[in-house]
Amino acid sequence: MPNLKLAGATGGMVTSPHALASAAGLDVLRAGGNAIEAAIAIGAALCVTYPHFTGLGGDAFWVIGDRQGMLRTVSGIGQAAADLPRFDGAIPLRGPRAALTTAATVDTWDQAFRISQTSWGGTRSWASLFDGALAHAAEGFAVTPSQHYWQTLRKNELRDLPGFTATFAPDGEIPAIGAHFVQPALANSLERIARFGAREFYEGDLAGRIARGLQAAGSPLQSSDLARTRARDEAPLRVAYRGGELVSLQPPTQGVTTLQIMGTLERFDLSAIEEGGADYYHLLVEAVKCAFVDRDRYVSDPEFNAVPVGEMLSPATLDAHARSIDLGAARAWPHVFRPGDTVYIGVTDSEGRSVSMLQTVFFDWGSGVVAGDTGILWHNRGASFSTNPAHHNALQAGKRPFHTLNPGMYVKDSRPHLLFGTQGADGQPQTLAAILTRLIDYGMDPLTALTRPRFLLGKTFSDTRDALKLERDAGADVFAELAARGHEVSAIPEQSPLAGHPGVIRIDADGSATGAHDPRSDGRALAV
Repeated sequence: MPNLKLAGATGGMVTSPHALASAAGLDVLRAGGNAIEAAIAIGAALCVTYPHFTGLGGDAFWVIGDRQGMLRTVSGIGQAAADLPRFDGAIPLRGPRAALTTAATVDTWDQAFRISQTSWGGTRSWASLFDGALAHAAEGFAVTPSQHYWQTLRKNELRDLPGFTATFAPDGEIPAIGAHFVQPALANSLERIARFGAREFYEGDLAGRIARGLQAAGSPLQSSDLARTRARDEAPLRVAYRGGELVSLQPPTQGVTTLQIMGTLERFDLSAIEEGGADYYHLLVEAVKCAFVDRDRYVSDPEFNAVPVGEMLSPATLDAHARSIDLGAARAWPHVFRPGDTVYIGVTDSEGRSVSMLQTVFFDWGSGVVAGDTGILWHNRGASFSTNPAHHNALQAGKRPFHTLNPGMYVKDSRPHLLFGTQGADGQPQTLAAILTRLIDYGMDPLTALTRPRFLLGKTFSDTRDALKLERDAGADVFAELAARGHEVSAIPEQSPLAGHPGVIRIDADGSATGAHDPRSDGRALAV
């Protein structure tokens, strides 16, 4: 398989879950572009070639860093419509009423592009970054096993939603693996963004067509909601870990959750714990539980509700989490699991300028609603709001919903050392804990770290128990010992897609880079 490869480079590297998207970014680097410019090209291409996990109608998150010590994040979360419908009970997970928040992915590209120009001397034109995406949308590409799998799995719940079948099964049948798939309407939308700039998506002719299409479908979003959409350029969150710093995004993302988990693990001597043994998995799972309790108590849009980030990442809190872990017994876990899907993009260029990025439509295929004649599938992130007005993540006009996405960076000596992120919603911090400990504590290369067995605490579409799912190749002895400690353990196949699709790039002090994308995905890392 092409993704079962550890790539190495001195002139730059990209990784993403689709080889065509990685190639689009590599083309930008080879033409003299920087990491931000390459990441935009990859992100745009993935909106075409991985439509089940990302798209123009979704959200995106960036961590940006360089060897001069610059660290910035761009948080792109669309806000709830100004004129909201009344919900009796929970917000639906699919359909027009799930499409109730705007989409900020395209604005993150715009803001990152400006950082490229002002801070990194970017030379590539905006329009040139869409060449790969436009070609794949207009001329077509081969359907991946992942796209076919998720469309087949969801066929009954998606086929009658506005515009879905006409866009993704135009002949009335789900495209087969390897089938030639074109998206002419999406190509037209991309061409307008490339020609007129990012704000065409929010205030131009395209914006009007998006709004009319969504309203015709029954979404509450209007043109004025799109026009108000802006991503946030924010200072990152940080936590010390093994002589470096882990960096992530501010709320309403769960970046603070990943940092809490790692900050808790920093209080344990992992060198005395066998990697892949029962002690290893038990410790990581218990650290995850501590952080998830805090997350579900506090994390929401800080512009509506204060989030005590400083307290959550304080030494006192992390010490208390570590002390609360019983190394011999599992604590009860009755908490609800959140599903979701996304794509990870990592890029570093020849000067060590680096991007760690995630794009998402929330659930696979998002809301399932295509906005009119634009070819743009809209996300369903608004479904993560609560309809309980007393809840900190309660639905309110103009509010940004809680987001599971949290790409990250590990910085050593003020330089980006690891770029990382994963698909998987609630699974993201869990997957990252396993990947990061293997990379940092156990010194594994990216491909080895990505290939090792992983776990998932919570429900899945195939198992509704709040059990600890563990890939079968962890071994029978590990399963037996975890069960003896009180974990409700169930096996999932080795290399299971349920375990996330992370990507990693490691940049060493001499500027050389090694990287890989998860063998569970369709992607790969490519080197200049």
